[in-house]
Amino acid sequence: SDGRAAIAHLYEMLEGQVAILSSGLLSGDESVALLDSLRHGPLYRADQHTYILYPDRALPGLLERNRMTPAQVGDLALVAALVETGEHSLFVRDEEGMYHFSGHIRNVKGVTRALDALKRQSRYAALVEAEAAKIETLFETVFRHSEFTGRSGTFFAYEGLGSVYWHMVSKLLLAVQETAQRARNEPAAAKLRAHYADIRLGLSFNKTPDAYGAFPTDPYSHTPKGQGAKQPGMTGMVKEEILTRQAELGYTVADGAITFDFLLLNRGEFVTEPATFSGLAVDGKPTRLALKPGSLAYAICQVPVVLTASDEACIHAHMADGSLRRISGHTLDAATSRHLFERDGVIDHLVVEVPPNA
Repeated sequence: SDGRAAIAHLYEMLEGQVAILSSGLLSGDESVALLDSLRHGPLYRADQHTYILYPDRALPGLLERNRMTPAQVGDLALVAALVETGEHSLFVRDEEGMYHFSGHIRNVKGVTRALDALKRQSRYAALVEAEAAKIETLFETVFRHSEFTGRSGTFFAYEGLGSVYWHMVSKLLLAVQETAQRARNEPAAAKLRAHYADIRLGLSFNKTPDAYGAFPTDPYSHTPKGQGAKQPGMTGMVKEEILTRQAELGYTVADGAITFDFLLLNRGEFVTEPATFSGLAVDGKPTRLALKPGSLAYAICQVPVVLTASDEACIHAHMADGSLRRISGHTLDAATSRHLFERDGVIDHLVVEVPPNA
C-alpha cells in the first residue's frame, strides 16, 4: 500500500516445504533438517503416517469472533467518544462491556468509509485524524484477513482442517526424490533416502484397505480427519506417482538415451521365488517372461525390462530376431533406445544386471 510492501509469517504449509526442497537451494544436510522437523512437527498425521496441508487447529466459535476487550480499545479516544454519544457506525459495545466492529463492516474498506464519514463531523474530526491508522490496524488484528488461505483454513474435508491432500503428499515425495538425487554424493544421502522411503510408506499401495479406507491402488483426492480416503479419480497425484515410480524402478531418459540408475531401487521388491511377468507386446499380443528369485520386471513402451541381482553392471538386449546384444554399464545407446520409444518391435526384452552397490 502507498508504494510499500510488507511481509509477515504464516503458519507452516506443506507446499512451502515442497517449494524450498524443489528449489535446490538447500544442501543435503539442510534438507534433512527440514524433513526431520516436518516428521516431528504439526503437519505430521500419525494415523495415516503422512502429512496434512496446514497444521490442524480449533477455530473460534461465532461469539468469539469480532470481539475486543476494553484493554484493546482503551487507548483509542475515538472509541470512547463514539460510545458516549451512541454512534454505532464503527463500533458497538455490548452489555458485557466487550467491543465489536459494527455488523455492516465487511473489510478494511468499510472501516475507512466509516472513518471518512465520521471525519466529516466536527466533533470527531480531530480524533479520526489522530487514530484512523490505529483503528485500521486493530481491524486487521481482530480479523486477520491477510492470513486467509481459503477453505483449507476454514472448514473440514477436501483440503480442509486436519485433511490429507494426497496430491501435495505426492509432490513432497517427488521433491525429496529430486533432493536425494542431487545430494547423492553428500554425507546426508543415506538419510535423504530414508526420508523418501518413510514418505512412500504413507502413500496408497503401501497401506492396507483398512488404513486407507479404500482400494489402496486407486488414486484419491483427500482423506479428512477421522475418515478414509475420499473423492476417487485421476487426481493430480497420478502425475507425481508416475515420475517417482519411474525413478524407483531405476530408469531415466536423457539426450535420447535410457540410463538405469538404482539410487532409489528397493531391492525388497525383488521376487523371492520363481514368478511370471505378463504383459502386452507392441503388436498387442500377450507376452510372458519367467522371473528367477532376485529379480523384478516392468515395461518401458511395452518392452519388458527385467532387473536381476548380479555381480556386474551390464544390459542384455534380447532382439526379436533371436540375437543378443551385451552392453557394458547401465546406459543404452540412443539408437537402441529409439527402438523402444518407437515401439517398432525390434527389441523383444531387456535384462539389466544390478550389482549390490549399484
